[in-house]
Amino acid sequence: MKTVHLLTALIILFIVSACNGDYRPKSIGSVDEVLVVMDSTQWNSETAMAIEETFGKPMRTLPAPESSYNLTFRDFRNNEQLDRIREFKNIIFAAPIDEESNVGSFIRALLSEEVENRVRSGDSFAFPRTDQWVRDQWALILTSTDDNALADKIRNSEESLVGNLKELEFDRRLDDIYRRGEQVALSDSLWENHGWSVRIQHDYVQTVDTTNVVVFRRYLPDNNRWMWAWWQDDVPNKDFVNQDWINATRDSLMEIYIRGERDESYVTTEYSPRRDITTNTMDIDGRLEGFETMGTWRMTNDFMGGPFVNFTYYDPETERLFMIEYGQFAPNVTKRRFVRQFQSMGRTFQADSTWNQTDREQITEFVRE
Repeated sequence: MKTVHLLTALIILFIVSACNGDYRPKSIGSVDEVLVVMDSTQWNSETAMAIEETFGKPMRTLPAPESSYNLTFRDFRNNEQLDRIREFKNIIFAAPIDEESNVGSFIRALLSEEVENRVRSGDSFAFPRTDQWVRDQWALILTSTDDNALADKIRNSEESLVGNLKELEFDRRLDDIYRRGEQVALSDSLWENHGWSVRIQHDYVQTVDTTNVVVFRRYLPDNNRWMWAWWQDDVPNKDFVNQDWINATRDSLMEIYIRGERDESYVTTEYSPRRDITTNTMDIDGRLEGFETMGTWRMTNDFMGGPFVNFTYYDPETERLFMIEYGQFAPNVTKRRFVRQFQSMGRTFQADSTWNQTDREQITEFVRE
């Protein structure tokens, strides 16, 4: 009887798991590749140019510009080719709503009559789909009344369109970064001793630990990376924080903690007309107010340089200011994917909303006595 009950329980468990699971194949392609599906006669259209200007925009915060996403334009002539396209990780289908082409017909088949009417009236043009045909898939349908109207809408909505894919890429990057493990003990130590934490990859080594600065290095012969952090208590507001202040503060800290092998050599911000330094606002969980600064660094008194991603966070509840930065020296590799990794890791930052430095110092003094 016990055996019967056990078998019944296992069958029920299998059925429940099957109902909740997704057993479809996983998408193919890299996270930074986007397949743009358009009729081949439209690959030089305004819509195609708008997609290249937004999703394929060069990242000028790198030592050498690289595209935000690598775009591959594709058409299909039969169901077999369409089935192959639908296996990819990132796909954009783009065509005017009444275009007489295989792509146009496919887009109309995906949209309801009500949605088609919204497109024709100019109220809607972009329709994202998640896991439409395979697992871990991002698909975007772009359509409007004509080529020029669709191109204008794409350009005017660049931040939301590209931002949606970028946020998904950050999540995907985290899965890849930590699949070989992470140093949970180090993150827990930062939380316990300093009131903040980030997720730390498996092979970063801590080299500095002071009262308000930590440095971690990841030494590889052809891809040297580092992360450092600085924090300050009793900061009543962040009104003074801007790009100039961020870079000046970074430079003063790196002159001390991120030094080169030669005497008087250290990392500092690179200001060049050929490259950009950008600062954008952001927030974490709607509580922490932050800035993300990206650009390139150079080594004083040496011929070295590379990209950096800096996060400056302010916690108004505890009046604490934090600065987290990732940098890289890898002269023989492309930098985009590593910068995206830095952006992903910096977004794992958390701060203890109950942190009170005065109380903790009093507790420490009590224990010593």
